[in-house]
Amino acid sequence: MLRRFFSSLSSPGPSRVFLYGEALLLLILGISLFTSYIQRYPFLSQTGGNRLQTSDDIQNFSRQPEESFSKQQNESGKDSESGSSAQSGTEEPAKEDSAAQKDYIKWVDFSIPSEAMTKAFRLDMDTCQAQLHFNWIELLAYLGARYGGDFSRYKASDLDALTQKLSDGTAMEELTKDMNYYHYYLEAYTAVLGGMVGTFQAEVPKDLLPEDSPYRKDAPDDGSETVWVTKYGLKAFSPIAYGFPYSDFDDFGTARSYGFKRQHLGHDMMGQVGTPIIAVESGTIEALGWNQYGGWRIGIRSFDQKRYYYYAHLRKNYPYQSGLQVGSQVQAGDVIGYMGRTGYSRTENTNNIDESHLHFGLQLIFDESQKEGNNEIWISCYELVKFLRQNQCLTEKTPDTKEWHRVYKTKDF
Repeated sequence: MLRRFFSSLSSPGPSRVFLYGEALLLLILGISLFTSYIQRYPFLSQTGGNRLQTSDDIQNFSRQPEESFSKQQNESGKDSESGSSAQSGTEEPAKEDSAAQKDYIKWVDFSIPSEAMTKAFRLDMDTCQAQLHFNWIELLAYLGARYGGDFSRYKASDLDALTQKLSDGTAMEELTKDMNYYHYYLEAYTAVLGGMVGTFQAEVPKDLLPEDSPYRKDAPDDGSETVWVTKYGLKAFSPIAYGFPYSDFDDFGTARSYGFKRQHLGHDMMGQVGTPIIAVESGTIEALGWNQYGGWRIGIRSFDQKRYYYYAHLRKNYPYQSGLQVGSQVQAGDVIGYMGRTGYSRTENTNNIDESHLHFGLQLIFDESQKEGNNEIWISCYELVKFLRQNQCLTEKTPDTKEWHRVYKTKDF
């Protein structure tokens, strides 16, 4: 019996040879596909929760040129509520041009908790006129490099220890010289937060200033009840006006199915129809109009070109503040539109969203090739919105037009 068994193995028939060959080919094909997938997608996704754990991960994933890949899109060429254009067609071979070889950040996972941002911001603001000024983004970049981007490890004592070392005379350059990819986190976090803190001018009531304030003494005697004051601090605003309630939760990356299956690349803030929507940062309007996913929406690009703010599902019939158009410049704190529930329809001015809310998105742009297409970087705004809530814009309604306007203005330098 054993002789017949070994004989059959050593002398397989034609059918058995075919089966062995087919199994071998399937094994080779499977290994090849798996290897290709790992090389192409070293992480599950930008929003899937996998964070960079090592410096090699950051080096290999965040800056190396990536192959383009096709996306499903609708007829207008827009691929989601973000309103960005998707490239169609099959995968194209890599182009041997200078643009493909540029060294810029390709991916950012922004997970800094609002508590850490607030503490770092307070340290920055409290020392803005001191000999040793703590830059809040540098402090956060240090923690990012220390944690490998995983801020679930954040402890306030780590920030206290860092500022103590700086106060004792150790320079940030010295503290980070052996810290792999501190500069990556510094550039990434600067792209997110770079326009939010700094020097600006604010209109304030005269009565709130001390009698001996130079701003009050030097104010023109024109009957105005306000004066312009130069300030340093948080100059970015919450996207929801002061006094208007809203609810939210961490919904970045959740599933969406209208049009095609995709991830939610924004932050939903549920509130009442007609709630004034505020420009978070000063910038230029780049998009204004209808998108079948986002309904009436508006897109604003920061003046440094690094951030694209996206506001969607605005109110039916009267979505925008009057006078706005593509190319208009807005100041942080301006009323730009009103909350609604438009979208999920190819027919303009259609309410097809079940619950009124603002879809608020923030896209990072390190190179213009990332503005639209397959290499876009959208970040979670949940913690950022919590941080910005400390600066909500006070608004009032104009009786004649029924529009809302900010009460006090600000100006960027």
